[in-house]
Amino acid sequence: MVQQEVVVKNRLGLHTRPAASLVKLAAKFKSEFYLERDGYRVNGKSIIGVMTLAAEEGARILLEFEGEDEQAALAALVDFFDRGFDEL
Repeated sequence: MVQQEVVVKNRLGLHTRPAASLVKLAAKFKSEFYLERDGYRVNGKSIIGVMTLAAEEGARILLEFEGEDEQAALAALVDFFDRGFDEL
C-alpha cells in the first residue's frame, strides 16, 4: 500500500469535469484506490464517491493505492493533482 497527500490547486476545486477525469484515469490501473478527506474515505474509482468529497481549492486529500501497479497509479494521480486537473 502507498499513500500520499495532495492539495487541490485549481480555483474551482474538484468539480464534475476533473472528478470524471480522475475516475477515468484511476480506472486504467488495477490497484484499489481510495481518497480520504477530513476522515471521510471514498472509492476513487466511483464518480459519486469522488463528488461527495466536495473538495474546494486548497483542500488536502490523502490518496491511497493498493495493488500490483500501486506505484504507477500513485505517480499518475499525484501528477494529475499537481497539474491542477489541467485547468491552471
